[in-house]
Amino acid sequence: MTELLEDLDQKRQFNNNEAEKHRRLRDELNDKTKEWVQKRDELNAKVRELVDSAAKHRENRDKMNEQVRAAKDARDKFNEQVSELNKKVMALKKDNVPQEGPSVAKLKKDLKQLEFIHMTSGDLKRDKEKALVEQMKALQIQIREREKSLEANDEVRQAIALLREAKDKAEEQHRLVGELAEGAQNEHDSMIKIYEEADKLRKEADEAQEKFIETKGKADEEHRRHIDHIRQVHDYDKIITGLRQKARKARKKKDESVAMKESEEIFDKFKRGEKLSTEDLMVLQKSGYL
Repeated sequence: MTELLEDLDQKRQFNNNEAEKHRRLRDELNDKTKEWVQKRDELNAKVRELVDSAAKHRENRDKMNEQVRAAKDARDKFNEQVSELNKKVMALKKDNVPQEGPSVAKLKKDLKQLEFIHMTSGDLKRDKEKALVEQMKALQIQIREREKSLEANDEVRQAIALLREAKDKAEEQHRLVGELAEGAQNEHDSMIKIYEEADKLRKEADEAQEKFIETKGKADEEHRRHIDHIRQVHDYDKIITGLRQKARKARKKKDESVAMKESEEIFDKFKRGEKLSTEDLMVLQKSGYL
């Protein structure tokens, strides 16, 4: 019995140690699981922030693109006005051109020809180049005088003023188109950059989620093993307790048997008239003989 109890106790202790080992591993893995969950949640929170930021850049880009389209429409409208006013100015100048001498258009055409000759003829002699420059200056003076004379006409002056105003507005809208288009492109580039960063963090969050699932699976397995060994410890406790109770009952029964035999022997001495000691009397009293 003793050897059996010692063997059972050793097995119980082994299972208890194994249960403790798996409990420790389970707790370590659970701590790691919490770390992966925290990392995953932090990354997902950053992804949401980045997506919100990218959405704002997309919204700004779309607004600017709308403004670009509006500015282009306005620019085209003013360019049409410029074209129409330019035709009107040309017609008014033609109608109000002095009868003597060539028109402003003819003078400008001649000036362009002389400028072309001056730029493309690299072997002109000094005196010829000087004469060419003088001709060009004379034409420029004639053009200014003719235009000044034409602009003295109220109708022509008003048409030219409207033409310049339309040109200024067209140029302003063209400048605005460029600024808005550049701004829209910057917003688009920022949006793309943020989305790329969000995709990178989302991938890290997915990896953290995979690690979480993997670690949790290991923690659950360690918990299962811990519980299995705990159950075995409880089973050994029941067996060991049962055997010890049985052994105690057996010892008690044996002790009672020995005491009864001793009582019978003392009682036989009493019947034979032999003198009994105080201890003998107490044994007889305890056994129920007295």
